[in-house]
Amino acid sequence: MNYIIFGGTGFIGTHLANLLHETHPTDKIWNLDIVDPAKLDAMTNEKERREYTTIKDWKSPVVDGETRKSTFVYCDVRKPIETLPFSPTSENVVFNLAAVHRTPGHPDHAYFETNIRGAENVCAFAEKYGIKNVVFTSSIAPYGAAEELKTEDTLPTPNTPYGISKLVAEKIHQTWQAGGEGRKLTIVRPGVVFGKGENGNFTRLYWGIKKHTFAYPGRKDTIKACIYVKELVRFIMWNVEERKTAFDIFNCTFEPAYTIEHIVGVIKSVTGLHQGVPYIPNSLIMPAAAGAKMMGSPMGICPARVKKLQISTNICGKKLASCGYKFKWTFEEAVEDWFEDNKKLYLK
Repeated sequence: MNYIIFGGTGFIGTHLANLLHETHPTDKIWNLDIVDPAKLDAMTNEKERREYTTIKDWKSPVVDGETRKSTFVYCDVRKPIETLPFSPTSENVVFNLAAVHRTPGHPDHAYFETNIRGAENVCAFAEKYGIKNVVFTSSIAPYGAAEELKTEDTLPTPNTPYGISKLVAEKIHQTWQAGGEGRKLTIVRPGVVFGKGENGNFTRLYWGIKKHTFAYPGRKDTIKACIYVKELVRFIMWNVEERKTAFDIFNCTFEPAYTIEHIVGVIKSVTGLHQGVPYIPNSLIMPAAAGAKMMGSPMGICPARVKKLQISTNICGKKLASCGYKFKWTFEEAVEDWFEDNKKLYLK
């Protein structure tokens, strides 16, 4: 059996490969990506690493003392997927994780080029080899930015190039699934995904609390739907191996979703932080963010990021909670597990 992960060098792909190796040790795990993980892991110069990956302050998702569990194959999903060092068969499973996703941070065309053309080429690859089981990691971005609760039946109204590109990519995968008998498609829309090597919101939040650089920006009750990366990949594999329906789409988040104040409290409790977190009203924080942008956005501070922090990601996880899948970790246990992956020194 071949498990084929497009975009497997990254955060979610690495954790997925770890799970596959643990549960299917005799099967082959292929990582088709433009970033060679061996080269990336060996880099120590931040400037060189950022030029190679475009990711600022990259941290490895590999736990110290362990190795990556997949075999790397250079593959650019923006182009037709042709020559490979192995022979795919119809029994293989494809995971499409390849994406340009950090937003803001890329020119508009980059989201469409990778996320839409990549979906077309991955689906053409599955079509060519008769592969019938595909997983696509989408996003909550197709819902658009709004306070209202979103279920899987909510009409998507994306308002960013990233969200638009992900919604189109979903439709491309659904067209593939409907185009042949026996095809199975899983689409997951994760909230904020946290865990070892995240390099994202939760990591910045932890270090912001620790260094006294985080404050509640205008409100404390902002809802931030989230999911632990190890839980996400377990749920993905449950769909691949256990779910019987030909197609389904799931929001992936703890249910109910937590407020930023609750998340901060858990992070502080688990990691032993005692720093106070101040509240700054909008009348003060937005002018300060505008000033920070003029100085080059130190610590990533700018009006767009502050505004993003203030908008709830109010995503409903009831469908996941009632589908038959059993969560392994509570939110508190997930943060503890992440802390242990970093030898209880920090979160990154």
